[in-house]
Amino acid sequence: FYDVLCDVGVCVSSPEQIQKQELGKDELRPLYLDFQATTPMDPRVLDAMLPYQVNFYGNPHSRTHAYGWESESAMERARKQVADLIGADPREIIFTSGATESNNMAVKGVARFYGLKKRHVITTQTEHKCVLDSCRVLESEGFSVTYLPVQTNGLVDMELLEKSIRPDTSLVSIMTINNEIGVKQPIGDIGRLCRSRGVFFHTDAAQAVGKIPLSVTELNIDLMSVSGHKIYGPKGVGALFVRRRPRVRLEPLQSGGGQERGLRSGTVPTPLAVGLGAACAVAQTEMEYDHRKISALAQRLIQKITSEIPDVILNGDAEKRYPGTNTTTTTTTTTTMRSRANTFFSLMVNDVVNACTSASLEPSYVLRAIGADEDLAHSSIRFGIGRFTTEEEVDYTAQKCIHHVHRLREMSPLWEMVQEGIDIKSIKWTQH
Repeated sequence: FYDVLCDVGVCVSSPEQIQKQELGKDELRPLYLDFQATTPMDPRVLDAMLPYQVNFYGNPHSRTHAYGWESESAMERARKQVADLIGADPREIIFTSGATESNNMAVKGVARFYGLKKRHVITTQTEHKCVLDSCRVLESEGFSVTYLPVQTNGLVDMELLEKSIRPDTSLVSIMTINNEIGVKQPIGDIGRLCRSRGVFFHTDAAQAVGKIPLSVTELNIDLMSVSGHKIYGPKGVGALFVRRRPRVRLEPLQSGGGQERGLRSGTVPTPLAVGLGAACAVAQTEMEYDHRKISALAQRLIQKITSEIPDVILNGDAEKRYPGTNTTTTTTTTTTMRSRANTFFSLMVNDVVNACTSASLEPSYVLRAIGADEDLAHSSIRFGIGRFTTEEEVDYTAQKCIHHVHRLREMSPLWEMVQEGIDIKSIKWTQH
């Protein structure tokens, strides 16, 4: 195990050190295949932001002098760039601090505004934690929330969704692309259903915006959450699309100067807004190329791993998915060896928990929701491929995975039993 860590330029003696040790100045950096947690900033985005960090520093809400006017102009240009990417009106874009705030605003804001007459919200069990926690807050306020299960392929059952809508349902919140297993929900069908039943539809599109074509009009989306750092933009900025016609009303989460149509008080950080706008503009230009490249790299990685390692599971629907998010499960390694393997891979890729819950030792609730046993959920790894991933990085990752999975299985008595045709789940284990 020590040798394994040295292979990626980090030599430590315990898992505690692995979590806390930073790279030395001259140490090689491990490969980065965790593009669902965050993305590196595109240099073109940084170029667009820099002038507003140094020279054009006016408050965009100061409308009595040139400093404010030039910042306001940049902010509105960025707003249009975000709107153009998702087919919205610029007036429907609200700048936020990120997708977590956008999700909180959408779920809590809509429920509370319409709460006198409608007290029911629908979401799924595989949503991002901020959506699930927002729903739990609403439950504590007396709202009723339906947490829909998903099918074994990770997709929502449309018939079950339709049956779950009640006369007092105000909102359905279902993410576009899952951040852990990459499945793509039937957003168009969900939007049509919600529109026909007079229910607002919110989607967390943090993992989808800029990666697949999206039109809020064609998909009948009423609210959409966007994150800057998931599309090669800066951290600390995002957006919420709030439809004007038919109008969506929501209760603000915070009080203040009434900026952003009164929905999100506080000074908009011009450099971050400019960065988000630039990232959206670049994504619109590069989307087709990025998707083609990422699809080829994902196919290359999965083909190399599955051709050399038996009993590998690709979690989620094989077709209705975003190719840049691939979660694989390797079976039959002991708990200790699995944790060590996952520790190694977390230096290159992320063990399959999202960045907001990675401090927890619990297995992924998303994998549990699609029916994965606890042991399989614990032995799963998420490979995130992005705009700057290279073929060499993919080949190196596949090579390391193949080598060390074979090594760990050779050490595992469970793997020997599987090869002998023994059903491990039928064994009754006893303690001594």
